[in-house]
Amino acid sequence: MASSSKVESDSEDEALDEEVEHFDDFTLASSWERFISEIEAVCRQWTSDGPKNLLEKGAVLLDFSKNLYKVKFELKHALKSYLMEYYFEKSNTDDGKVSDWNFNLHDLQLCFGVKEFLVIAPQSASGVVLDAPEASKLLSAVAIALSNCSSLLPAFVPVHDPSRKAYIGIQNRGTVFTRRFESDHIGSQVPVKLMHLEGLYELFVSKFAYSTLDISVHLFKVHFTMKLTYRTLSFDDDNEVQETDAEMTESEGNPASDIHSKAQWDDDCPWSEWYSAEDPVKGFEAIAIWSEKMVESSSEMAELENASPHEAEKWILFPIFSKNLTDGSKGNQIGFASQLHFLVDALDMSFEAQFMEDFVSVENQGPDNLKTSMVIPPPTVIDRMLKELFHEGVQEPNFAKGEHKNSRAIKGAPLESLFAQFCLHSLWIGNCNIRAIAVLWIEFIREVRWCWEESQSLPKMPANGSIDLSTCLINQKLQMLAICIESKRELNEDYQDCIGSMDQASPHKKEDDPFGEDSDSSIMLTPGENFDGKRDSPSKPDDLHGSGTTVSKFSSEPEHMVLADPKPSDCIRRGSSGVVGSMMLLKSHQRMHAPFTQDAPLMTEDMHEERLRAVEAFGDSFNFSAQLEKEILSTDMSAFKAANPDAIFEDFIRWHSPGDWESDDTQEKRPIKKLAMEDTNNDWPPRGRLSRRMSEHGNLWRKIWNDAPALPASEQKPLLDPNREGEKILHYLETLRPHLLLEQMVCTAFRASADALNQTSYGGLKQMATKMEQLYLTMASSLRPLQANRLSSGSEIIDDLRRLCGVLEHVEKLLTVAASLHRKFLQAPRLSEAIFSDYYIFFLPRMGTASVGDNAQMDFDKKQQVRIHERPVVSNMFSTPTANQSWRKVLSMGNLLNGHEPVLREIIFSIRDRVSDHYAAHIPSVYQQEIETYRMYTCGTSNDLRVALSVVSCD
Repeated sequence: MASSSKVESDSEDEALDEEVEHFDDFTLASSWERFISEIEAVCRQWTSDGPKNLLEKGAVLLDFSKNLYKVKFELKHALKSYLMEYYFEKSNTDDGKVSDWNFNLHDLQLCFGVKEFLVIAPQSASGVVLDAPEASKLLSAVAIALSNCSSLLPAFVPVHDPSRKAYIGIQNRGTVFTRRFESDHIGSQVPVKLMHLEGLYELFVSKFAYSTLDISVHLFKVHFTMKLTYRTLSFDDDNEVQETDAEMTESEGNPASDIHSKAQWDDDCPWSEWYSAEDPVKGFEAIAIWSEKMVESSSEMAELENASPHEAEKWILFPIFSKNLTDGSKGNQIGFASQLHFLVDALDMSFEAQFMEDFVSVENQGPDNLKTSMVIPPPTVIDRMLKELFHEGVQEPNFAKGEHKNSRAIKGAPLESLFAQFCLHSLWIGNCNIRAIAVLWIEFIREVRWCWEESQSLPKMPANGSIDLSTCLINQKLQMLAICIESKRELNEDYQDCIGSMDQASPHKKEDDPFGEDSDSSIMLTPGENFDGKRDSPSKPDDLHGSGTTVSKFSSEPEHMVLADPKPSDCIRRGSSGVVGSMMLLKSHQRMHAPFTQDAPLMTEDMHEERLRAVEAFGDSFNFSAQLEKEILSTDMSAFKAANPDAIFEDFIRWHSPGDWESDDTQEKRPIKKLAMEDTNNDWPPRGRLSRRMSEHGNLWRKIWNDAPALPASEQKPLLDPNREGEKILHYLETLRPHLLLEQMVCTAFRASADALNQTSYGGLKQMATKMEQLYLTMASSLRPLQANRLSSGSEIIDDLRRLCGVLEHVEKLLTVAASLHRKFLQAPRLSEAIFSDYYIFFLPRMGTASVGDNAQMDFDKKQQVRIHERPVVSNMFSTPTANQSWRKVLSMGNLLNGHEPVLREIIFSIRDRVSDHYAAHIPSVYQQEIETYRMYTCGTSNDLRVALSVVSCD
């Protein structure tokens, strides 16, 4: 039974198989058909999505374009992988055309005049289909797929070797026409005929004219447009060639001359004193464009080849910038920023020793890296730098030179000062390592001490004026030392001339009868002049004919003198600088005279702080404050008594401290002329009184007045002791701790570097001026911790300073671009401003001020249109080539620009016809449209030629 059932089941299966085998199913697709179907499905999906949805799905924007995007899809067929790419624009238009000379076009858009297109290629190492049958088969598969989905997109397949940039393509133009594409490239041995416009014109005409026609004698109306690209020689190469020519000329004229100094582009830039920067603008490309015109014969093309580029309708300028500007690798450029990196490293190491001598001492057991990696410069280098600092060009410094309005926010030294110059020299000695700085500092202090001991003026430091407390302490000390040296030298000269001056003064006293003069014979002097040998004038009740000029009193600070008060019979007026307006002495009714007073004793920042600490320690009572001013008050009172022998304490208060004299009338406020016309005895003495604090019993000011002698400033003991202060300053400099020295050096070096760069002339580039202002503010903020002495070894402030060096490096690079463009476009400032504005936007992400990250544009590609009046400026950049520059003896192409042939010539030939997209004959013209039936793009020089042809045919 079991066997019989098994037999029955087998028979049923056989019957079923026979029933299935009875049908032949031709709907099963082959692998090739499935491949076409897959292409069709992808194309339908892309078409239905549209640009907006494709962007949301991850379409990629091409680097060279602002509007061209790409999506891709991988396909497989016959064990091979293919990549199909769809190129489309976000803002689509209906005409499907692109501008002929748009600089943001894809290569296939430029070659064939298409807008959106497909490219399919095998995923191989080269991405090129080398087998011609396979390429045709692949292109036909895409054409069938596009036809099935009624798509009018052109499709391209790369063929041959990748270097040939060869493509074949096809586009369905509706029900009637098909457009076919083909391009190829000749890499060498271009036929001579195709080097000229005439031959290229005939090549295009041969694609549609009958082969039996003589093209040279027949007229064919062809649309023509051309773009020529000229490139200047690299400015560095140009300098080298000019240098060679100059050397040849010089050697011919003077065989004995073997040395010739090469001129650099930045010789007149402020940084050229310290280093020579690479010219960031390596050259320019000038693009001349002839707009579309109609040509009919080869002779017209020959005439166009002889035309000057100045006849072109449009000029475009493209600057070529150095790659080092955007290269982020460290050490690719020498400048202030790179050397400041080393100075910050030296600051970090300055905490390892107590004195600067320890870094150069043989006995010092410092770290090994101090002995191996940090080389001390030879003595000749040190001597040369000291000579530049102390003995060359000794002149009065101009501290305002190059100073930015925000420069004083940085507590450093002015650019032209001695310490700032020392810091800048230190940047370039031994890679600015701590040992080299220590050697230079020790020798620097020795030179400063020599100037002090020999009473020689300290170079690059003012020997007068007040101490600038906004600068660093070392600069304040050096400025005060310069003043002490000048005072010391004057005291020595006065001592040597003392005896001779006294011998000459006696005859004068005999000859001059002071009581026979009716007017004041006191001589007007500036407070800084020497008072020796000046004559004094008598004090008379009717003395009303003074100079009429009031010299402002200099406020001072104390030093005590104890001498006897002169007797009333002593009426010789001494040390007067002139009358004080209409003010009169209260008792004697004489004109009040303003005395010459001593200058205030100069104090540096640390001296002020020391005095403030003393005030805090003793309290803020008025008596102690007056005690600190006692010496100054005493000298002022002595000088006032000498200039006004009959003066009383109230007179001094009215002159020195008007706020402490409470007047009851307005007589003294009247004009001098009115006062002279009135009876001076009617309202005399003026009604007034001392203030409460001055009239208190035991007032310190009155006590000082009573003790003060009548001595002019020229005979008083100086408030400033130059010998004592000078030695204190030298002791400070010689025992300065290394980290305190390096902190001030870093602040000064940053400020001096920025001030030097700020002197650069870059025209009206507003972005550069703004960036320089931001740099000063950034430096002031980053360097503020150094001014407060909050730095310690291994502090995070060191990392902040290194980042500040990076900021300065970016600004320094940008400044070289601004300076180079300004010099090249002095006669066309609009071009320099436009180019710099574009480059500033391109460079900004690399300055750490924009969060673009990896999306930053890698290459600068902005171009500027040149106006008619600017063309001569651009043309002059293409200087006539010399024999050394012309490596090709015979020029092969026309359209020369100052002897330069184009490095690239691009031409588009085209023929347009009005056709109908229907099979029916006799279609009215209203249904016809104009299309490019033939189009040929050529690109190349005399050494290579690329041709791309598109032809519309009727199927």
